[in-house]
Parts: sequence; C-alpha cells; structure tokens
Amino acid sequence: MTGFDPDYPPALVRASPNFGPRRGGSSEPRQPDMVLLHYTGMDTAKGALERLCDANAEVSAHYLVDEGGIVTQMVPESHRAWHAGKSYWKGEADVNSASIGIEIANKGHEAGCPAYPVVQMRAVARLCRDIIARRGIAPDRILGHSDVAIGRKIDPGEWFDWAWLAGEGVGHWVEPQPIGGGRFFQQGDSGPPVEALQTMLSLYGYETETHGIFGARTQGAVMAFQRHFRPARVDGVADASTISTLHKLLSELPTLA
Repeated sequence: MTGFDPDYPPALVRASPNFGPRRGGSSEPRQPDMVLLHYTGMDTAKGALERLCDANAEVSAHYLVDEGGIVTQMVPESHRAWHAGKSYWKGEADVNSASIGIEIANKGHEAGCPAYPVVQMRAVARLCRDIIARRGIAPDRILGHSDVAIGRKIDPGEWFDWAWLAGEGVGHWVEPQPIGGGRFFQQGDSGPPVEALQTMLSLYGYETETHGIFGARTQGAVMAFQRHFRPARVDGVADASTISTLHKLLSELPTLA
C-alpha cells in the first residue's frame, strides 16, 4: 500500500506497511468499536513516525498526533494496525482487530513524564470526536494502552488528562473519590470483599481473577485502573477512594444504563 485517502480529512498520510485484515468478522468486515490511546515513548515524533512505518519494526498505529497537533494517518481504519500487542478488554483478546490506535508523541515515563501540550490534546480530542461520531463508539470504549495490557504497558500515563478529554466529549469519567482513610485491600489479602473488587474490575472490562485472592494480577489491574481513573496515587492498593471511584464508574456505565 503506497497511499490512501485519510478517514479523518485533516490528517496527512504516510502509509505504513505494517497492517493486516481485521479478524473475527463474519460475512462483513469487522468494524472497530474502541479507540486505544498510546504515547510513543520516543525522543521525537519524526522518529516515532519512521518506526511506525518501518517494516522491520512490525509495529504501527492508525494515527500519530505530534506535539504541535499535526495528525498523520498511517493505516486505514478498515485495516488492523499493530499497536496493542498482547491485550484484553471485556472478553476481547484481539484488541488490535477491535480498535483504532492513536499514538501521541510524548517521551513518556523514562523522560520524567513531560506534559502533553494543549494544542496536542485539542488535536487528540478533535480526532477522537470524529472517530466516535463516524463509528458510534461508546464512551467507555475510549481506553489507554495500560488498561488493556496490564503489567506490560503503562501509557499514556497517569499524567495524561483523561478528565479534560471527557469534558471534551471523549471517554467515560467520574470525579475520583478523594484519597483518605478507611478499609483497604492489597496483595496477600483474600476473602469475599476481594472477590467483589475483582468482579467489579472485570465488569468494567479489566482482565483479572475473580477467585477472592489478591494476587499480582489483581494488583496490576488495580494499578491500571488507578492510572486512568484515580491518578493521584498509583500504588496497586485498593483503598476506599479506588473502590468508590470504581463503583461510581460502574453505576454510570453508559452501556449498562
């Protein structure tokens, strides 16, 4: 593929060779029903673009948004880009086939968590709103890489402004319950309350056990949840703030309303 018309008209086009058919459809091609946000974790947007278009790298995304808000499309939305890797969300183990991947140029955790510029965030919001409108994607299906790749990925990071993005009409969000005292659960705990926590995480979409033992997998799911929805403290401890925020999200889940 040497070129194509962008699905999002303001986007520039730089075709990547790294793509394939979306899997899991029947007679009709599979339609993506989620948007997955990443950071590039590289020094420059140019370097990220080169890698995403390098056949030897075997990685790609549908879109890249640079620090100045310029959007480049690399893979048509009708095709499966290679951005999620081993991942899971709400029963779906092939997130690449179910999603549209957006890489956001940001150096990431190793560079000290640099801020996402306002102009870049506005560009991300416009792009996401366009995808949502065209494809009818539910708010709770706008996710971060860390949500679907527990223990393996931590992008777009706890400093990514999910609250602002939700205010722009992109994503599912509730105001986190303030951090305070109260009962908490952590690795090594067990019993019905832990099983209830695991069930709530699973109902929202996270991949975790539901056997009542707070192991490493549950800790990872709690950290992923905190990184997205309660970013003030990402420690894997299910405190009252974390549990209350999760409960409120579930009670306001659009797809369960």
